[in-house]
Amino acid sequence: MSKETIRLADLRENYERAGLAEADVAADPFLQFERWFKDAVESGVTDPNAMTLATANREGEPSARTVLLKGLNDGHFSFFTNYSSRKAQDLEANPRASLVMHWRELERQIIIRGTVSRTSEEESRSYFQSRPRGAQIGAWVSEHQTSAITDRSHLENLEAQLNQKWPEGSEIPLPPFWGGFRVKPDYIEFWQGRPSRLHDRLVFTPEGGDWNITRLSP
Repeated sequence: MSKETIRLADLRENYERAGLAEADVAADPFLQFERWFKDAVESGVTDPNAMTLATANREGEPSARTVLLKGLNDGHFSFFTNYSSRKAQDLEANPRASLVMHWRELERQIIIRGTVSRTSEEESRSYFQSRPRGAQIGAWVSEHQTSAITDRSHLENLEAQLNQKWPEGSEIPLPPFWGGFRVKPDYIEFWQGRPSRLHDRLVFTPEGGDWNITRLSP
């Protein structure tokens, strides 16, 4: 084995930035989420709204990828995607998902699990129209997301054609194959790294019309 080989067993870090006590968290997990998200933004975390989305198909085969959180309202976490994508197909067949947001700079992560449904067409259109023009064209270019293509020029040619179809200044319509999903959580875990791997883990689960808070062993 080469001397330059990285020894994975030697990669470790002792988390010492902060703790998380029951007395410190809001009774509402969405308010607690907003507090931590604000900390992440103000701390200069790169892509603070990036999150891992884990899904499974009808047969239970798992799949995970990074998406961007684009909405937090009415007790739902929202993101947008191509409805023909692997993730969308998984969610249509098995409408449950897990989200993980990891902010290394703050030694924090949030784990969310819940049921999934599509956003309304109006909500999808509103977000789509707020995107930069290039991203709107890009959504149309990737109509057949995940399908095999010959080379990158295939995408660039489609992009050029669509820019001609919808010249600068014209409105680009919402693709019929594109929109959002909403995750309604029934489990939200706030994880704070602590020394010696004795991490703080506080979990919110719904109970009646309120939320129950439980501390988990690390």
